[in-house]
Amino acid sequence: MTSYVITVPGTFVSDVPDSIHLAIERKLASRHTEVSENEGLRLLTLNDDRTFSIRLEVEAPDKYEAELDALQIVTTALQEAGLSDLEAPLGPPSVTGIDSNL
Repeated sequence: MTSYVITVPGTFVSDVPDSIHLAIERKLASRHTEVSENEGLRLLTLNDDRTFSIRLEVEAPDKYEAELDALQIVTTALQEAGLSDLEAPLGPPSVTGIDSNL
């Protein structure tokens, strides 16, 4: 298995309180592991125009599976924080780091 750092972009369609941001980060905390921490990556980056990026680490056999897993993890975290797909639509995930133990 390979560890991938995946970035998932999105947009909050309206203002979201800080408590929701914190809930999202808490739900994703276990995905912020050695690779992403060593690179100094933040789990949730918020921009002034309501766009955001979530960076998390996923173990998967290939890039495709890593991106699918990350998208599902982020979707679930947003839903558990109280946001629907319409309130926080996501863009396509992308690999922004790889750590294989070769």
